[in-house]
Order: sequence, then C-alpha cells, then structure tokens
Amino acid sequence: MAQKATGTRTWTFLTNHAHVLLALAREPDARLRDVAVDVGITERACQAIVLDLETAGYLVRQRVGRRNQYTINPDGPFRHPAEADHRIGDLIALLAPPHAER
Repeated sequence: MAQKATGTRTWTFLTNHAHVLLALAREPDARLRDVAVDVGITERACQAIVLDLETAGYLVRQRVGRRNQYTINPDGPFRHPAEADHRIGDLIALLAPPHAER
C-alpha cells in the first residue's frame, strides 16, 4: 500500500501491472526507466511486470534500433472472473486514448 508524506496509508484502484500497461499504451517506445518513474516503482519491478505482460500475451516487445517498442494486444481478456467479459482494449480506450483524443 502506498503512503503519503504524512504517513497516511492510501490505495489505488489499478495495479502496477495496469499502470505499466497504460503507460506503454500511451507511449509505445518509452524507456522502461521512464515508465518506472511515472508509475512510482523500480526499474527492475517494471521489467518484471513487462515480462509478465509479455508472457501472458498482453503486449509484444519488438527491438527497433537500440530501443524497444511495445504493441498492446487490445483483445487480451481481464484475468479476474468478475471482468473476464471485458478486454484490455476497453481499459486503454478509457484511460489511455490515442494522442489525437487527449
């Protein structure tokens, strides 16, 4: 659970996995160190999350020159049974629309 500077415990609706996925949907060629800073996690944790997402088929990593580019699979289902009838693309459309729509 996150803590504010005051020491008060807080929580969020989305997991770090969702935050990383949304960050990469917004910026497919982002460096993972930048994504980690944006999400508020370590670079190593970000790398592990990207590996989880890639292994589960939610994203594809492609090497482009010296950097990676990430493509999200919008048809990936949510993992929890309560949301299994929705797709990851629904979340991305809601919280990380294309640049033109922001």
